[in-house]
Amino acid sequence: MPFLKHDRITPAQVVILGFLFQILIGACLLSLPVATQSGERVPFLDALFTATSATCVTGLVIHDTALFWSPFGQGVILLLIQVGGMGVVTMAVAIFMFSGRKIGLKQRWVMQESISAPQVGGIVRMTGFILKTAFLIEAIGALLLALRFCPQFGLGKGIWYGIFHAVSAFCNAGFDLMGETGAFSSLTGYVGDPLVNLVICLLIVVGGLGFLTWHDVAAHGRHVSQYRLQSKLILLTTLALLVGGFLFFRFYEFSRPQWAALTGGERGLAALFQSVSPRTAGFNTVDLTQLSACSQLMTILLMLAGGSPGSTAGGFKTTTLAVLLLSVGAVIRRQGSARCFGRRLPDQVLRNACAIFLLYLVLFLAGGMLICCMDEIPLMQALFEAASAIGTVGLSLGATAEASEASRLILIFLMYFGRVGGLTMIYAMAAGSNGASSQYPQEQVTVG
Repeated sequence: MPFLKHDRITPAQVVILGFLFQILIGACLLSLPVATQSGERVPFLDALFTATSATCVTGLVIHDTALFWSPFGQGVILLLIQVGGMGVVTMAVAIFMFSGRKIGLKQRWVMQESISAPQVGGIVRMTGFILKTAFLIEAIGALLLALRFCPQFGLGKGIWYGIFHAVSAFCNAGFDLMGETGAFSSLTGYVGDPLVNLVICLLIVVGGLGFLTWHDVAAHGRHVSQYRLQSKLILLTTLALLVGGFLFFRFYEFSRPQWAALTGGERGLAALFQSVSPRTAGFNTVDLTQLSACSQLMTILLMLAGGSPGSTAGGFKTTTLAVLLLSVGAVIRRQGSARCFGRRLPDQVLRNACAIFLLYLVLFLAGGMLICCMDEIPLMQALFEAASAIGTVGLSLGATAEASEASRLILIFLMYFGRVGGLTMIYAMAAGSNGASSQYPQEQVTVG
């Protein structure tokens, strides 16, 4: 990546340009006749949508991956998922590392921005740890999934399916190859399979925790008190969302009459999977159109929250949610600032969290309303697709495949924004502007 060395490009601009270049290259490859099963050239907008969805590890599709794309096309999609999930800059730096080339301060600065590291020091060593750990986890996941897929699909296809779904799950992408059992069926054929459910869930959760959290776990093990404050917030918030989502789906949604055909064990697995997948993987083991309105709304909220900073997941992030909730608690207790685990959060963190949350909320609502107006579909369905796009999830109620070209362009923008991140986009656009050195007089404004 030559622009890694360009002095006039900020790290935030490198990140967004890196994703943009990858999307365009992927779209060109998927536009080739060899990329489709029929051997016909796909419309460029379809290729662009698929490349964006894969690069931004979303999983929204307008063509079933197994039925429409050839082995070459599926390989391109998998490569886009892997590079997009790990981060374009991270993978580019990996090439630098393996080639033995020296990584300068500029490249280290960009790496820091790419993985949301707190400091430049030790960034190369941490990147090496991230790559080794990620590939090891994906390999273990692929092996476990192959144990199920090989007896069902044969040795060669079973191994390929294991690799594809392990990478897709770990990178929180949601692309699947199960279309041969039914177009857009995802993992609905495995609703009662403990191996597939638990392996996919674990890959999704681990991929969504964030690289710095992995480093803390590897360095300190069970000594949680020695973890960074960020890692503690991530683990606590992730656990709360998973447990809360599981309890909601198990005792509300899957106790409803439409799920009477499921056994108790299948309902438990379905509830677990439905609480994990929106964070932000895009697989589903049940028909989402059968979910009640309340459960669809709960899924939207989980999709918007997403995973954690510096991870393969999207959304406005668990730390943003945690900071906002802690700030609400501080207001209720009339404390000067948000506090947790014996530490006080800087005011700048709260301002960033408010900005990110508001950006995601505005774009989510605007995107959903525009899709609703242009395609004349129910508002809940449109909001579901918009949340899935900006949260880089990939779950769908069926509207994406039938969306108009204008709606697809909206979804492409939402996926791109959701992957590069709100603050990264802001910093990239605001490059070169300096904060004011003087301050205006202060005046009180009543809110609430």
